[in-house]
Amino acid sequence: MPVVPLSVVIITFNEEANIGRCLAAIGHVTDDVVVVDSGSTDRTVAICQEHGARVVHHPFAGYVAQKNFATAQARHHHVLQLDADEVLTDDLRAEIEQLKANWQHAGYTLPRLTNYCGQWVRHGGWYPDRKLRLYDRRLGAWQGQLLHERYEVQAGQSVGQLTADLLHYSYPTIESHVQQLNKFTSIGAEELVTRGKHASWGHLWLKPAWKFLHLYLLRGGLLDGFAGLSIAALSAWGVFLKYAKLRVLTRKAGQ
Repeated sequence: MPVVPLSVVIITFNEEANIGRCLAAIGHVTDDVVVVDSGSTDRTVAICQEHGARVVHHPFAGYVAQKNFATAQARHHHVLQLDADEVLTDDLRAEIEQLKANWQHAGYTLPRLTNYCGQWVRHGGWYPDRKLRLYDRRLGAWQGQLLHERYEVQAGQSVGQLTADLLHYSYPTIESHVQQLNKFTSIGAEELVTRGKHASWGHLWLKPAWKFLHLYLLRGGLLDGFAGLSIAALSAWGVFLKYAKLRVLTRKAGQ
């Protein structure tokens, strides 16, 4: 079986703190790296160019549309999609190189190991956190609404699994986690509005409490020490924020 050529695609916006590390770790797994930038005002584009990446400028159209657009810019049909805060390990690069010589499925999931405030998190539902990031673009597409985008292969197509970890440098500080929660809960509330959902008192009280218990106790977050406690507590707070924002939005709309 011939070796399939592979493209790496990344979407960015003000990722100067992460993108250099991401690009440096790609190595020789591909000769085509395309970055779709949605108007960065920091050094993101310059760093990408320094690493030899091809930069395409495109206004942000939502995560699903942006990733489908980025996938379409790749020179090759076989694509590895990365986020700017993700890094290939040596073992994962080697596994991908072997796969290129024996590609058998429409897509492949990768186990993702997340670094939270300097600590690797292996419990609380955060590991292995498999993501379908390696795919033949002819056999699937990015799907979803405003948030929680996912790549889906066409009906009847198969998905394989890789074993080496993809490193994810998520939140370097508690502040960055809080800022992201505020952004994503606003998007999540808007998405619920489009689906005709409403926030009851049960949503505001019970769902956050269940989220904390589920992550911290049932999924073993307590085994990750401070990181596990922080993740569970802030995740529960995020659930409350999403439904509180939904309640305000629906009341303003008179629904």
